[in-house]
Amino acid sequence: MKTKILAIAAGAAISMVAAQAASAATLDDIKKKGHVQCGVSQGLAGFSNPDDKGNWTGMDVDVCRALGAAIFGDATKAKYTALSAKERFTALQSGEVDLLSRNTTWTATRDTALGLNFAGVNYYDGQGFMVRKSLGVTSALQLAGAAICTNTGTTTELNVADGFRADKRRYEVVAFEKADEVVQAYDKGRCDVYTTDASGLYSQRLKLANADDHIVLPEIISKEPLGPVVRQGDDQWFNLVKWTMYLMLNAEELGVTSKNVDEMKSSGNPAVKRILGVEGNFGENLGVGNDWGYNIIKQVGNYGEVFDANVGPDTPLGIARGVNALWSKGGIQYAPPIR
Repeated sequence: MKTKILAIAAGAAISMVAAQAASAATLDDIKKKGHVQCGVSQGLAGFSNPDDKGNWTGMDVDVCRALGAAIFGDATKAKYTALSAKERFTALQSGEVDLLSRNTTWTATRDTALGLNFAGVNYYDGQGFMVRKSLGVTSALQLAGAAICTNTGTTTELNVADGFRADKRRYEVVAFEKADEVVQAYDKGRCDVYTTDASGLYSQRLKLANADDHIVLPEIISKEPLGPVVRQGDDQWFNLVKWTMYLMLNAEELGVTSKNVDEMKSSGNPAVKRILGVEGNFGENLGVGNDWGYNIIKQVGNYGEVFDANVGPDTPLGIARGVNALWSKGGIQYAPPIR
């Protein structure tokens, strides 16, 4: 009996070692190739958008940059693959990218049936509608019979169907795979309405020939929690992506910024010491250096800095923090403690 118990224990230990080896695959591969490969949008100002030299910026891009800083101590160790809504999940499932960090809504089906895990929410959003001011429309309830432009393969199509059918209103969907195709179709008058996440509407409005001729209607018809996505079965990589976002939120709550991070290393606050690697081995537990938090904040910033720099009130998008404010300031952004 004792021999049988020892054999079972040995088998369990071997299984655990095998599971740990499997779970480390993505991070090991990233370290070998020397960069994080991120799947991003095809161009959404404020979230993931390339300039004329191919340099990517945005809130979603900064998640990738933060991972580069955490793993390599260098935020530039991230490369980007532009993906349409239709392409994104296949690219992640096939291993073409290490994670998706592009305006992607967390839903039950995506989290359970596609072999994927959402690592958290870096932007709480909701679907809205944009129309020309000349239509004289002030509410989404006035859109019966409208032709509506949107992206195919998104929750946006489903939300429109739910809302209009529930109210028994007629509508016509004009759908395209690429985001720029949707913008062009709307701008040329092929549809009356453009619908997507509200943040996306503010972003895409900047691409219109006369942005001031268009308004975003006040109604929000859905919950769209947007965040990075990884493949299932790799807990180490899942944890690193998740805790990278949590660290940036905790840093904002603790008042640690890219500008004061060096002086904050000598803080007497134990929570600050932990996120900056002065105390504990939290980075080591994630498979990176214990200075991972310091590198993230120094090179990328805390969550508030990232929000303000990319989409905040002083940017062309001019988005207020709203529900994306910290829980302690009236919002719902909340991170578990690093301890």
